[in-house]
Amino acid sequence: TAGLKSNFSGRSDLSGLYHLGRTLGRGHFAVVKLGRHVNTGQLVAVKMIDKTKLDVMATSHLLQEVRCMRLVQHPNVVRLYEVIDTPTTLYLVMELAEGGDLYDYILRHEGGVVECTAKRHFAQIVRAVSYCHQLHVVHRDLKPENVVFFPQQGAVKLTDFGFSNLFQPGMMLATSCGSLAYSAPEILLGEEYDAPAVDIWSLGVILYMLVCGVPPFQETNDSETLVMILDCRYSVPEHVSDGCRDLISRMLQKDPCRRASLDEIEAHQWLQGLDDALLSPEAPPHWVAGALSASSSSLCAPEREAFSFNFSKQGQTCSGFFFFFLMLT
Repeated sequence: TAGLKSNFSGRSDLSGLYHLGRTLGRGHFAVVKLGRHVNTGQLVAVKMIDKTKLDVMATSHLLQEVRCMRLVQHPNVVRLYEVIDTPTTLYLVMELAEGGDLYDYILRHEGGVVECTAKRHFAQIVRAVSYCHQLHVVHRDLKPENVVFFPQQGAVKLTDFGFSNLFQPGMMLATSCGSLAYSAPEILLGEEYDAPAVDIWSLGVILYMLVCGVPPFQETNDSETLVMILDCRYSVPEHVSDGCRDLISRMLQKDPCRRASLDEIEAHQWLQGLDDALLSPEAPPHWVAGALSASSSSLCAPEREAFSFNFSKQGQTCSGFFFFFLMLT
């Protein structure tokens, strides 16, 4: 269509596999562009990371992001299709979210989303986080901006694993990360923390925002917001049902030992009565493996899958050492 063609006007190509189009977003070290697979026409999001700008900490976060995204394969988690590593740039080819993010969705619903809809979205987020925790992956940056919509699949999905990490049950983590408004008190205090518990706190903030339309802890400046979080001081509007109010309170507990577990959240009465079909979105298409095996055999597909590949394009050699190292750590 004309609209699609305009997205790829003045396009560039990525290793002969993808046409790169318009910019979807920018970060400190990365640009996200719309991509289109050369053979299938499938649209993807291509995150382009400038490796020359990464310090030790940023490199560590990147390694963890890719490691965790490769590990987590769930209908409510954005898929990482493949990784292409060049001397200066790392390309993450990911499932494209065409429906925007939960933050903008909440902004469009002043006063909060109706509970029957909020319940459906929140249940899918909980399923994604529960699956991650079963694989010992903690997200550590759960917030509405990192939940995206896939209207054709009827799904919301978790994305941006830049602060994620692997954990062992019972072992404490120490790295302070995440966003102030969604961070648990123990992280903000610089204490060691239980990994699952900090994600559960953030889930409480997300549910509050869904049904109330604003964050539970929000003041005119960060210092006052910090005090509110550390005191666990918030109020719930009268229109919120008793069941939803109770679930929020079970997650927003200052003492992490008193927070509800994910099993308890999923079993909570407010989340019951949902049509399971609405919580089981279609799996994303498995077009990449077939397309690569059919059209990219010269690019050593098995080695690419293991993050240890080499390929040449227009005289440039692209080494997979960076992610070969990843698989050894």
